[in-house]
Amino acid sequence: MNELITLPPSSALPTLVAAAGERAGMRFLEFFAANIRNPHTRRAYARAADEFLAWCASAGVPSIGAAQPVHVATWIEAATRELAAPSVKQRLAAIRHLFDWLVTGQVVPVNPAASVRGPRHVVTSGQTPVLDPSEARALLGSIDTSTVVGLRDRALIGLMVYSFARIGAALGMSVEDVFTRI
Repeated sequence: MNELITLPPSSALPTLVAAAGERAGMRFLEFFAANIRNPHTRRAYARAADEFLAWCASAGVPSIGAAQPVHVATWIEAATRELAAPSVKQRLAAIRHLFDWLVTGQVVPVNPAASVRGPRHVVTSGQTPVLDPSEARALLGSIDTSTVVGLRDRALIGLMVYSFARIGAALGMSVEDVFTRI
């Protein structure tokens, strides 16, 4: 079944994008529709783009093509005072990717976020605790297996403990993905 894809009116676009013209609006929408496959990333990048463009509009930037590195740096600096470094780095990555997409689509001449450095964040040790074998046995032994729910929970937690997989990866596994070493 062929369906006509309708674009939102220019009023649904951020003001700075709408001010840059129809081509900029189309390229902006394509960035989120065609370039980012993961829905969580799409949502996070859209939120970051909306926040940045709203901030630029309040700072007096007339259109997306007029954004300069000083605007990106000032916005990142303000975000650093309110958010953790990984969150700020994610927002900067979103803006960089958006402007890279706009540069390749010849909407803007240069990427104003390319030269902006984000906050430093170094992870020296992981945050995920690792269970030792006795703790894993105690956890699995504490699950009531007299019900189907208990059996399911024990199987999933056992898979996660012994494969070091997160729940999303464990749920995506098939029987062929699991094998035992003898």
